Amino acid sequence: MSAAWWQWVASTDSLTARLVAAGGERSFRVRLLRQGVGLPQPHEAQALGMAARRYAWQREVALCVDEAPWVVARSVAPLETLRGQGLERLGERSLGSWLFRQPDLVRGPLYATRQAPEFTYPGDEDVTSQWGRRSVFQHGCKHGCKHGGLSLLVQEYFLSTMADDLALPSR
Repeated sequence: MSAAWWQWVASTDSLTARLVAAGGERSFRVRLLRQGVGLPQPHEAQALGMAARRYAWQREVALCVDEAPWVVARSVAPLETLRGQGLERLGERSLGSWLFRQPDLVRGPLYATRQAPEFTYPGDEDVTSQWGRRSVFQHGCKHGCKHGGLSLLVQEYFLSTMADDLALPSR
């Protein structure tokens, strides 16, 4: 991975804030693609420590600069840990606007991938994923998160539109 991509993929600060800064005077927008309850992918359930065939809250968004999707993201949380968090009411606000205001937030390790997202997004035909990353956030955990607290898997995929606009290398 090039140093230019490493700065994006390995950053642990707010991706939304980084995208707004990189976009400069251009407008930033979160476009809600899908949100609801469903069965997570097996690798998602495993990352969250969920039993098989348990339902989860799922949200897919495109983070856009001047309406061009730069990043697509998918968030997954077990239903039993979601209560009272208000995440289902985010609408077209960024998840980061909520996450990075939580004082007891703990982010697990970041995992990078070259795999494409497993969900459809705007411009799917000619826009490709350059890099992806994922990590699990823990919030409000007590006793090692066995007895409460939110577990939230966040998967983010950096798109070719972003690479083109910022003149980032292909790798």
